[in-house]
Amino acid sequence: MDKQIVLIVDDELDMRIFLSTLFETSGFKAISAKNGSEGIEKAKAHHPDLITLDIMMPGEGGVFMYQQLRTDEQLAKIPVIMLSAIANKTFSHYLKMLNARLGGAVPDPDAYMEKPPEAEELRRVAASLLSKK
Repeated sequence: MDKQIVLIVDDELDMRIFLSTLFETSGFKAISAKNGSEGIEKAKAHHPDLITLDIMMPGEGGVFMYQQLRTDEQLAKIPVIMLSAIANKTFSHYLKMLNARLGGAVPDPDAYMEKPPEAEELRRVAASLLSKK
C-alpha cells in the first residue's frame, strides 16, 4: 500500500526537518517546500493527502498559497493544517479582512496550530483530518 503524502511548507529548515521526521516516523511520505510558490508546484505535482503550511514566509507567503489551494479545483479538498507563530485569533482576523476584500472566497483552514507544535497533538490532528477524507 502506498504511503499517504504530507506536504510540509515552511521557510525554516529546522521546522521542515522536525515535521518531516515526525511524519516519516509516523508512516507517511513527507515532501517539503521552502515557500508558497514551491509549495503550490509540489502540491500540483504530488497531490498530497495533507498539507502543513506556515503563514509567515518570504515572498509569496502561506496565506497566498492557502488562497491558491482553496481556489484550485484539483487542490481545494486537500486538508490544510496552518502552523504559525501568529496567534489563531490574529490569523482569523486577517482571514476575515481578506475575505471582505475578496468577497468571502477563502474558508478557514481545516486546523490551526501555533508553533512550535506539540508532536503528539500534531499527529492526532493530522490523523483526524485524514480519517475524514
